[in-house]
Amino acid sequence: MNRVVGILAISVLSSSVSAQESQTTPKAAQVRIIHGPEIELAKAHVTIINWTTNNPGGSPVHYGIVHYGTDPHRLIETAKSPIRLNPGHSSTVFRVRLDKLEPRTTYYYTVDSMESTGKGDGVKNSVNHFSTLR
Repeated sequence: MNRVVGILAISVLSSSVSAQESQTTPKAAQVRIIHGPEIELAKAHVTIINWTTNNPGGSPVHYGIVHYGTDPHRLIETAKSPIRLNPGHSSTVFRVRLDKLEPRTTYYYTVDSMESTGKGDGVKNSVNHFSTLR
């Protein structure tokens, strides 16, 4: 009896998940930052960076991407965070958490976003910086 209930629950769950898939929204001609990027939280070992763009469109799942490092010319570390686009909104807020940072260190970074397919949105921004606390 439990096996039948388990199979039924999986079937219902699968139907619910596919029913929640959102439609692909029209791709923006150019994705641009309209607010930020800014430091939302800065601690000794973790920082959260957020920024807002016009709605990039394309695949429903996107990733906020931060390229960072301690040398402004070598941003060799990458952090990313998934987000589901809301086709009814004209803008999208991205938030990315950077973990395992060194205390009392200056980091340099740029931000971008990409579709779940790995195709970048082409966000253009300059190199920014922040310093971690002790």
